[in-house]
Amino acid sequence: MKEVRLGIVQSAIQIGQVKENLQMMDAMIHQVAEDAPDIIILPETWNTGFMTGHDLIALADPNGNQMQELLSGWAKELHVNIVGGSVAIEEHGKIYNRTYVYNREGDLVSTYDKIHGFSPAKEDLYFTGGTQVHHFTLDGILCSSATCYDIRFPELIRKAALEGVELFFLPAQWPLLRLSHWKILNQARAIENQMFFCGVNGCGHIGKLPMAGHSLVVDPWGEIRLELDETAAVQTVTIDLEVVADIRTKINVFRDRKPALY
Repeated sequence: MKEVRLGIVQSAIQIGQVKENLQMMDAMIHQVAEDAPDIIILPETWNTGFMTGHDLIALADPNGNQMQELLSGWAKELHVNIVGGSVAIEEHGKIYNRTYVYNREGDLVSTYDKIHGFSPAKEDLYFTGGTQVHHFTLDGILCSSATCYDIRFPELIRKAALEGVELFFLPAQWPLLRLSHWKILNQARAIENQMFFCGVNGCGHIGKLPMAGHSLVVDPWGEIRLELDETAAVQTVTIDLEVVADIRTKINVFRDRKPALY
């Protein structure tokens, strides 16, 4: 058995209310920590909410200093790995949708800037897109992550699978009107890449637009191991990563690929 316990934090973020959002996240992280997870995963843009517009630069965290201090402090205090969802940060006059990952000692182990800005909401006009993927190791497990809209670009996640990633995280703020896409895409990425896929979504509303919630943990066979509803909640689930090696042996799609043809 190669078990890891995931702690999911699905929260209703208030747009532009940074202080209130940080207080809420502090309470929810401490709540889920009571169930002794190995890794806690947060949703997208949990400091500012998912927003665009000229007010964003005043709300984004300068150089990510406050967000890093908080995440490092929580990880060290609770002796837990944290995949810090994503936060809006300002750096050299640019705004990034950035993920910070911390280990149990409170050390920063990786960062990721969302690559694909959601153009229908003009995210690409206000956020600077990232230029690098990232992999990181937590408790000996090779992991990776992307952010929300990135899930619609399968090449990004296939690259991680080809490099041996077993556990993939996707913080998001995904709307209820596309809930079916959310579930299908999470399951598809798990199945086609033969990995555990953990999508942690927001809930509540962005303006008048309801968020989908329904954070998911999907195994490499496409079976849903955990699914929340549309309300704010924390929950844990234990997964066995030996399933990854088993399916990659039984159905070896990576060996059978024909990359010269596509």
